[in-house]
Amino acid sequence: MTRRLATMALLHALASPSVVPAQSAALTANRFAADIGAAEAVAARGERQEAMLRARRITVSYEQQGARSSSEHASAGRAYVLLGNGNAGAVRSALAAFDRAVAADSNNLDAQRRIGALFLEKYNAPEARASYELVLKRAPADPEALLGLARVEEFEGKGSAMVTARKALEASPTHPDILAYIARLHLDAEAFDSATALAERAVRADSTRLEGWSILGASAWLAGDSTGYRRALRAATALQPQPAQFFTALAESAVRQRRYAEAVRLATDAVRLDSASAHALGVLGTNQLRLGDMNGGRASVERAFALDPFNLWHKNTLDLLDKMQTFRTVKQGRFEVVAPVDDAELLSLYIIPLLERAYDSLSVRYGYRAPTPVRLEFFRQHADFSVRTVGLLGLGALGVSFGSLLAMDTPNAREKGAFNWGSTAWHELTHAFTLGASAHRVPRWLSEGLSVLEERRANTGWGARTTLPWMLAYRAGRIRNVSEMNDGFMRPRYPEETAFSYYQASLFCEWVELTKGPRALPALLTAYRDGADTPSAMQRVLGLSVAEVDAQFDAWIRQRFATELQALAGPTGADSTGSAFVNTMRAAVRMLEVNPDSARVMLERARQLFPSYAGDDGPAWYLARAALEARDTTRALAMLEQVTGRDETAFDANKLEAELRERRGDLPGAAAAAERVLWIWPYDAGDHEALARLASKVGDHARAVRERRAVIALRPGDFMEARLELARALAAAGDTVAARRELLGVLEEAPGYEGAQQLLLALRNKGGAR
Repeated sequence: MTRRLATMALLHALASPSVVPAQSAALTANRFAADIGAAEAVAARGERQEAMLRARRITVSYEQQGARSSSEHASAGRAYVLLGNGNAGAVRSALAAFDRAVAADSNNLDAQRRIGALFLEKYNAPEARASYELVLKRAPADPEALLGLARVEEFEGKGSAMVTARKALEASPTHPDILAYIARLHLDAEAFDSATALAERAVRADSTRLEGWSILGASAWLAGDSTGYRRALRAATALQPQPAQFFTALAESAVRQRRYAEAVRLATDAVRLDSASAHALGVLGTNQLRLGDMNGGRASVERAFALDPFNLWHKNTLDLLDKMQTFRTVKQGRFEVVAPVDDAELLSLYIIPLLERAYDSLSVRYGYRAPTPVRLEFFRQHADFSVRTVGLLGLGALGVSFGSLLAMDTPNAREKGAFNWGSTAWHELTHAFTLGASAHRVPRWLSEGLSVLEERRANTGWGARTTLPWMLAYRAGRIRNVSEMNDGFMRPRYPEETAFSYYQASLFCEWVELTKGPRALPALLTAYRDGADTPSAMQRVLGLSVAEVDAQFDAWIRQRFATELQALAGPTGADSTGSAFVNTMRAAVRMLEVNPDSARVMLERARQLFPSYAGDDGPAWYLARAALEARDTTRALAMLEQVTGRDETAFDANKLEAELRERRGDLPGAAAAAERVLWIWPYDAGDHEALARLASKVGDHARAVRERRAVIALRPGDFMEARLELARALAAAGDTVAARRELLGVLEEAPGYEGAQQLLLALRNKGGAR
C-alpha cells in the first residue's frame, strides 16, 4: 500500500471507529484510576518504556474483562494513547474507548475533550472542533474545551485563537496549560516580555507542568538571558531527566523566529535524548530540509513518519520529496535552481542573472554576503509550495526564505498577472541578507519591510505601492503603529491586514532612510544581531523612543499622503463613499460611453486627487485608454507610465506600452516594457520572439540570444526554425562557435533544412575570409 493510501486509511479509521457495546456502566470505582495516573506520571518523566509496560497492563485487563463504568473506558483510552507511538492500532483503540466512555455516560466531558485532543493530535481538525463544540454545548465556559478549540483554530490558521484562549483564561484564570498556551502565542508574536510574564504565572500555578518551563526557557534563550534559561532548564530536568520535550519546544520557538540552524541543533539534542520522539524527529527533519540538507532531512522525516503515520506534515513532505526527485537542477554562479523539468530551463534564463545582480547590490548595502550556493526551488502547484514551507496545504504566500534556501511558486502556479515572479524572488533573496546580517534576530515586520523596499529599488514598478484599500484603512485607523506592527503579521485582525502591514513596514524603512540616512537600516540589523530588542534598537540607532517613532512616522505618513487622505474624506473615517475621489471616479466611469471628453476631464481631476494610485481601476489606466481612442499616443504613453511605473503586475498596460513605443520608434523603451511583461508571464513564445526582434534592432545581442533560448525552452511547434533563429542570434552576438554547434544539431535532425545549410555555409565562408 502506498504512503498516501496507508495514511488515508488510518485517518478514515480514526474518524470512524468500530464501537463495541459497553458492558455495565454502573457507577463503580474506577479500577484503572491509580494505574493510569502512575503510567502518565512516568511518561511525563520521559520513561517511555516503563510507561508503556504500565499502560499495556491496563489495556490487557480492559480487553479481557471489559469496563464497568464510563471512567474505566476513559482510563483505558488514556492507556492506549500512551501506546500510540508508532502503533496506529493503539490510536484507533484509544478513540474507540473514549467513544464508549461517552456512550456510557454523556456527562463524561473529560472523555469528550480527550476525543477532541486525540483528533487534533492526529491532524483531523474538523472532528476535533466538533468534539470540543459538543462539550461547549453542555458547558459553554468549560476552560479546557475552550483551550482545545483555540488550538484547533490555530491549526486551521484562523486569527481567532488568541480570542478563544482568553475566554478560556477568563473561565479559569490560574489554569497552567491555558497560561502556557497564551504565553506561547505571545512568544510567537515576538512579545517576549508578556510571554515571560504569562509563563511565570503558569509555573506559579503548577510548577510540575513542563509546558510553562519550556516557554520560560525558550523566551530566555531567544532574549539571550542565560540566567533565566539555566533556571528553566534545571526545572525541566527535574521534571524530565532527559528533557527532550523541553529542547523540542525550544527548537520550535527558534523556527518561529526564523533561526533555522539553531533549531536543527536544538532538535538534534532532543533526538539524542529521546530517539523515539516522532515530534523531535519531525522538527529536526523539517528544518534540515529548510537548510538544504535533503538527504539528512528526508531520513529524519521518514523516521518520524514511521513512528506517527497519522502526521500529515510528514506524509505530505515525503510525497513532495518523491516528486522533487523528478525536478531538474540548474547550477550557475552563486545559485542553483531546482524546478519541474518543463520550467527549469526557461526560468533559469532569467532568474539566475537577476539574483546575481540582487546579490551584488544587497551585499554592498548590508555589508553581508549570504552563504552560497543559494538554492531556489520552484513549484508549479501552489499546494506543493505550501507543503515545502509549512508541511500543509493552504499557505497564501508566494515565496519564502529560510536563509540560503528560497522557495516560491512558478509563474504558472497562479493565474496570468497574479504576481511578479521577479520581484518575488528579489524579495526572498533580500531576507537571506537581512536575516544573516542580524544573525536571524530581526523581527519579521522589519525584515518584510526591507524586502518590499528592495523590490521597489530593483526595477521599475516593482514592489508594493499605495492602494485605495490601504489608504482607506489608514484613514480609518486600522493600520498599526510601528510599535505594534509585528502583530499585523502574526495576529492580523482582518483578512487584508497582513498585506497592508507589508506596505506599512516598507514605508517605515523609507522614512528611516530619508530622516536618518542610508546607513541607519543596516545599523538596525546590527543592533538586533547584538541582542537589542526593538525599543533598544530604535533608541540606539534612531535616537528615538518607540513612542516618538510612532508619532513621527505617523506625522510623516500624513504629510506624504495629505492629498490622497483629503481626497478620501467621507462621512466617517471608515467611510469614503461621499469622498471627492470616489464620487469623481464614479461619475467619470458612467460618463465614458456618453461623453468621453467630459469623462476625461473628470478622470484627470481624479488623478490629481489621488496621484499615487495606479491600479487597474484607477484614473491613469482609464485615461490611457481614452487617449488611445483619441489617437493621442503621447498622452496615452504618459498615462501608461503612471500605471507600469507603480504596478508590478500591469500585464496589459506593459503590453500596450511596448506596442506603442515600438510604433513610435522608441525601441529601447519598447524593449524595457516587453521585458517587464516577461516578469509577469513568461510562457508566451510570441512575447519572447517580439523582444528578440527588438533586442536585435537595438544591438542588444545578448538579450536576443536569451530570448531565442526562451522560445526553444517553450518547445514551439516549429522547433527547428526556433533553433535556426537562435543560431542567427548567436552569430550576430559574435559567438560563431555556438552558432555552428546549434546549426550542426539542427542538420543532424533535419539534414535537408535549407535555411540551416545556408547559414552554416555563410559562417564558414566568413570564417575563411578572416
